[in-house]
Amino acid sequence: MLRLGKREFGAHEPVIMAIVNRTPDSFYDQGATFRDEPALHRVEQAIADGAAIIDIGGVKAGPGEEVSAEEEARRTVGFVAEVRRRHPDVVISVDTWRHEVAEAVCEAGADLLNDAWGGVDPRLAEVAARYGVGLVCTHAGGAEPRTRPHRVEYGDVMADILRVTLGLAERAAALGVRRDGILIDPGHDFGKNTRHSLEATRRLGEMAETGWPVLVSLSNKDFVGETLDKPVKERVLGTLATTAVSAWLGAQVYRVHEVAETRQVLDMVASIAGHRPPAVARRGLA
Repeated sequence: MLRLGKREFGAHEPVIMAIVNRTPDSFYDQGATFRDEPALHRVEQAIADGAAIIDIGGVKAGPGEEVSAEEEARRTVGFVAEVRRRHPDVVISVDTWRHEVAEAVCEAGADLLNDAWGGVDPRLAEVAARYGVGLVCTHAGGAEPRTRPHRVEYGDVMADILRVTLGLAERAAALGVRRDGILIDPGHDFGKNTRHSLEATRRLGEMAETGWPVLVSLSNKDFVGETLDKPVKERVLGTLATTAVSAWLGAQVYRVHEVAETRQVLDMVASIAGHRPPAVARRGLA
């Protein structure tokens, strides 16, 4: 059972986490949700399309203009509070690696801290424990925040992913983070080249077998683009194919840009797996 905010999710219940970037320079939407009005509209539409979690980020993952903790908080804290006011039941996640920002967004109503940089700030887990919120434990290959991988090597990439994410998860639990609020993430593209991310996807079942809920952040990433030789705006089909494979292998939470399309993919896989009945069943019955 996964419990985040007011929501509980069963073991075979796929969960969509919709991305809302409060940045002027995000790699995918180029700042489309930097201003409050379009960002709030994005939240409304994502919930209507089937998202249970809204993931709010104030700093883009890749290199770029430096964003201080104060500026990151300015972009996210008030927005978290407004989303909480408008949508009391939605799960609010904040994508941050800084404990100062984590503290502020938890005060504003966040339910989950999405630490995409693999515990680079060890105090982040302490904040999650203190506020009783969930935590995403990610493998980033030891990379510093907002850096790109360069000639990174692993003897066995999945063995390293398991070592790091399970270590972070157990540390978080020991600090007092609720075990039913901890997720592990292989960290596609983070500290990895394309072949590493493909192998991590191929072996996702090894993560699912640990018993921790697995979150994947696949949406329009470079490993999809390089695999298919497609620019950012032409990676949706590759992302959805990767989503289907990840769902079959046991991932539970999906951080995405395209919510409605992802919902259909996850529902279809769940029905094939026998975890969800068809929405209608008329064929051959009349």
